[in-house]
Amino acid sequence: MPASSDISSTEFRGIPAEAFDFYGELAANNTRAWWAGHKADYERHVRDPLTALLAGLAAEFGAAHLFRPHRDTRFSADKSPLKEHQGCFVAAEDAIGYYLQISAAGLLVAGGWYAPQGQQTARYRAAVSEGHAAHLRDLITTLEGQGWAIDGRPLRTRPRGVPADHPDLDLLRFRALTGSRDHGAQPWMGTAEAADRIRSDWRQLRPLVEWLADHVGPAADPAIDLVP
Repeated sequence: MPASSDISSTEFRGIPAEAFDFYGELAANNTRAWWAGHKADYERHVRDPLTALLAGLAAEFGAAHLFRPHRDTRFSADKSPLKEHQGCFVAAEDAIGYYLQISAAGLLVAGGWYAPQGQQTARYRAAVSEGHAAHLRDLITTLEGQGWAIDGRPLRTRPRGVPADHPDLDLLRFRALTGSRDHGAQPWMGTAEAADRIRSDWRQLRPLVEWLADHVGPAADPAIDLVP
């Protein structure tokens, strides 16, 4: 995950419309000079409200991180210095957890397994192959019925050693597994109700996130850490 800063506790009153406006202006002025003149706006309208929001959710979901506003341009052809969105993440395991993002387009809420690390893909495929496929399908079907968009970043081909007629080939192709809901920009986002809405969304995602944390697990093999 990208570098991030810890979240401290303050009172949440809503995500102001100025937060979304900030990213609309940033998209047209993505320069260090513009940032220098608008950093205080970012702190007031974006950082501080989200810090307060995540502090209020921490008791139920865990400590959160607010990703840094600056892009790492060292290995990118795009040298724009600033991200045109603000992301926040609550980790349940490496690359597994709850996410929210604000941008000029509004609020996005999401969660799940974002990128394969270490032994995670092997554990995921083992879980699907060893009796968990039906339960995982139920989790996905439930979320889809609630309006979540599901993305597994599937391989175009089948994994090595998996037969073409495997009944769960579609699941075994997954290299990640996330659910996302795009709320756009709504009046309730500027009120304390936003915390309740996001809490409700993350609760819907929790069965999938917890299954992934249990069966995909950390990047490293925990057993290796026990070897003296």
